[in-house]
Amino acid sequence: MIRCIAGLFLRAVVVLSGSAFLTFALLWNAPGDPAQAIAMARFDALLTEEVIDQVRKEVGLNRSFWQAFLAWLGPLMQLDFGYSAVTGRPVLPDLRAAMSYTFPLAFAALAIGLMVSVPLAVIATKRPGGLLDRFAVGIASLGNAIPAYWLGLILILIFAVKLAWLPALGASTPAHAVLPAMTLGLGVAASLTRIIRSGILEARGQPFLPAFRRRGVAEKRLGKDHIAPHAAIPVITVFGLELAFLLEGLVLVEVIFGRPGLGTFLVQAILARDFSHVQAVVVLTALVFVTINLLIDLIYRVIDPRIGKKNA
Repeated sequence: MIRCIAGLFLRAVVVLSGSAFLTFALLWNAPGDPAQAIAMARFDALLTEEVIDQVRKEVGLNRSFWQAFLAWLGPLMQLDFGYSAVTGRPVLPDLRAAMSYTFPLAFAALAIGLMVSVPLAVIATKRPGGLLDRFAVGIASLGNAIPAYWLGLILILIFAVKLAWLPALGASTPAHAVLPAMTLGLGVAASLTRIIRSGILEARGQPFLPAFRRRGVAEKRLGKDHIAPHAAIPVITVFGLELAFLLEGLVLVEVIFGRPGLGTFLVQAILARDFSHVQAVVVLTALVFVTINLLIDLIYRVIDPRIGKKNA
């Protein structure tokens, strides 16, 4: 078990290292002159070659690729993302401020997704192939087909413009998080409903269950000790991936709803060619993906110790 956990951590380190290198390499080789873009974002005026050259030296763009990469990697190992090339402020406080809007919204969206998907999937599996089952599968398929940005605009039109029940833009009150959370949560619910339904149906079809029933084992105990663990593994996989992919969806949703989270933070950094901000967001996203996958692998081994063993 210790060897297995060590292997998982080693794999996580390799993925994070590769993500950091690729992020830096892609930004370094992006088309255009980043020094000019940074100078325009910083001074917002007509620029001279002397000003652009000065900015290039200040942000280290006059160094070679490997010199710049090692200079960035050293502080990164201590979770120091450096300073913004545009504002001159440390990146980490601004990143934390953006995270304080994004992560609560992501967890709220997951909560909405679970509250919708679990009852819908359980009801659907009561009579597989029945009317409720077809209705649940149809709703889930429709939810998967609707883009988040389109759903967000529809919710704004209905609840903010027509009914005037909820605010559409900003993040100053908890009410401002309702529509973005619904936009993301309904998409999560669509994915989870189909997976939970399939997991429950597959678990109920296990060949050993009739033997337990003939022995007089109660249905509640069967559900708790046998059906739930079998159904949980694919659900945990999708749940973890949905949490990770929510960061991707948040980029569009936060821009649509005018929220100052990681999405807006990233878009503004890309437009200004603020390498430090972009690198910080990408590395943070990679860290979230790797951490979630690591936790999923560990949870697998708790639910079913056979996973990961040589003779499993």
